[in-house]
Amino acid sequence: MPVKKVRIRFPNGKIKEYTFEGKKSVLDLVGDPEGGFVAKSDDKLFDLFVPIPEDVEFIDILDFNDKEGKEVFWHSSAHILAQAVKRLYPEAKLTVGPPIENGFFYDIDFGGKTLKPEDLKKIEEEAIRICSEDYKVRREEMSSENAKEFFKKMNEDYKVQLIEEFGLPVVSVYWQGEFVDLCRGPHIHRTGIVKSFKVLSVSSAYWKGDPKNPSLQRIYGISFPTQEQMEEYLNLLEEAKKRDHRVIGRELDLFGFYEEAGAGFVFWHPKGAIMRSIIEDYWKKEHINSGYQLVYTPHLLSGKLWEISGHLSYYSENMFVFEKDEQIYAVKPMNCPAHILIYKSKVRSYRDLPIRFCELGTVYRYELSGVLHGLMRVRGFTQDDAHIFAMPEQLEDEVRGVLNLMRKILRKFGFEDFEVELSIWDPDKSEKYMGTPDMWENAINSLKNALEKEGLEYAVEVGEAAFYGPKIDVKLKDALNRRWQCTTVQVDFNLPRRFEATYKGPDGKDHYTVMIHRAIFGSLERFLGVLIEHYAGDFPLWISPVQVRVIPIKDEINEYAYKVKSILEREGFRVEVDDRNERLNYKILDAEKHKIPYMLIVGKRERENGTVSIRKRKEGDKGVMRLEEFLEILKSEVS
Repeated sequence: MPVKKVRIRFPNGKIKEYTFEGKKSVLDLVGDPEGGFVAKSDDKLFDLFVPIPEDVEFIDILDFNDKEGKEVFWHSSAHILAQAVKRLYPEAKLTVGPPIENGFFYDIDFGGKTLKPEDLKKIEEEAIRICSEDYKVRREEMSSENAKEFFKKMNEDYKVQLIEEFGLPVVSVYWQGEFVDLCRGPHIHRTGIVKSFKVLSVSSAYWKGDPKNPSLQRIYGISFPTQEQMEEYLNLLEEAKKRDHRVIGRELDLFGFYEEAGAGFVFWHPKGAIMRSIIEDYWKKEHINSGYQLVYTPHLLSGKLWEISGHLSYYSENMFVFEKDEQIYAVKPMNCPAHILIYKSKVRSYRDLPIRFCELGTVYRYELSGVLHGLMRVRGFTQDDAHIFAMPEQLEDEVRGVLNLMRKILRKFGFEDFEVELSIWDPDKSEKYMGTPDMWENAINSLKNALEKEGLEYAVEVGEAAFYGPKIDVKLKDALNRRWQCTTVQVDFNLPRRFEATYKGPDGKDHYTVMIHRAIFGSLERFLGVLIEHYAGDFPLWISPVQVRVIPIKDEINEYAYKVKSILEREGFRVEVDDRNERLNYKILDAEKHKIPYMLIVGKRERENGTVSIRKRKEGDKGVMRLEEFLEILKSEVS
């Protein structure tokens, strides 16, 4: 029997070499590695309890601190959740249970039963029991035919359907105690690794997201290797609740949703509209200064355009489509085809490129009602959209320009920390993608070079590119260290060919333009939601909807209060006067509640001296000064 050597790096960074004969698992060699629970070699994950693959010479043991390790931990926790459900509700039918950004969920068919809080509590208690019982996890492979028969006998109809859809000769299942689930893995090696488990909530879902399919219960959960991590997470959750943009938006009277108007459509109230307008004006100024040309395109376009783009064939279920005078029309779900029409309005030369069109374009998409969530997921939203038409050799510089502009704009709003992903094709599955290998190689290298020259660290996601080109996704981190997807830079090989978007090259021939889709905020609605939660509604002075509230002590001072307001407004500041017949302390508390940055208290003495008594939010009394001095403070803070 041949002797094999393998080097193993443990979560603490130590590396050990092992020599063995025959087939051994990592657990056979090292025992139970404290804290580690999944193996990785050459970007491939495998269970600690399965035989080490023949060609593997170096193994990393991952723990919860590793992104992939965390996903495996939460995926295994979804199995524990499902096991708890099956113990309590044997007739329930399982569908899928993936890890998500924070925790996991499992979609389950309860035969029409709607879970109540007391049901969730029972499921959580049973899951905790399963963790404490510390079942060993094992993997078994079955032929698809045997697996279908196996799950049919268990009345797991959805699992049978999944096996048929996979179309594989062999599938894998995972056992823990009496529980078994269809899964490709990998998983943790025993349930006792999960030391803290909590069921968070339940919502409705549809099988495969289609309302025509059976209704399911989606149970969300979270788990950790230590109780301390759970307590830290729950504290973060409490803080997140305090920052909920839906609650703050209502308290500050920024926006609203109205049942009569339909779900998922935002109404901006005056204060929210002011904030939005400030952000839009800043966005336009920065784009024009960066060589973009502002365009406006219609909200409603002929179905013929969407046939050319392919949206009617592949995206129509997410579009608002209707017929009028025997013509098909659609409310636009995106702006790109309209920008291409402007590009094609004249013959373009290589000397004209790059051309950068930008638009704050409102688009409409039919999102399922179950996924709508305040400003974060709506049916009508405004993309801070832009499309760059360039030659292949200009791609790298254009992407660098986008990344530079992204950092400048997002830093203006207080975001400094970013997480970047580069999604590329899987060259082993080239048949799934448009374009030639050379096109992909050139585009990917251009994106990589741009990221590296801009000093941005990034993770490469193989196989995650769209069929029509690679892309860069940038997630910003907020005050609670949560990640929000905002900026996207997407190369497109598809639409220029569908629309015959070309330019005359130096050789006098037509060449397809390289098209870059990009957005900095993603959508104004979502970005404002993120902004509200990042600042908990306590905005920087320059974007605060009301910057100053003047509070007269008595009615006889109202005239002076309005004079102060008028002077400040002439200098471009947003000011209110609180002349209600209320006590001074009440007015001050109300201004604090509404997160007004500055309060100016004015009485008889201030009127006589042409001064104001200043209070700053959260800092209190800042003294008395002449109005001209206060204006300089405001200007300095805004600049």
